[in-house]
Amino acid sequence: MPRRLRKLVGTIVMIVFVMVYALFAMALADSRVSQTSELLRALVYAVLGLAWVIPLLPLIRWMERPDPDPAGS
Repeated sequence: MPRRLRKLVGTIVMIVFVMVYALFAMALADSRVSQTSELLRALVYAVLGLAWVIPLLPLIRWMERPDPDPAGS
């Protein structure tokens, strides 16, 4: 798959993933975190705000892989 197509597919997957993850994070924060202390709430929001990156790292690496050499050498 050419790099340009990988970037298009990866971008679409990332957008869908972030939208679903945002809904999950909002539901979790609204249901569980709202009854906790301010410090714990801030920590949970920080973790939830950064946690979406970890599952997307393999996808980003795949998107940035160089194209195979067309000459085969």
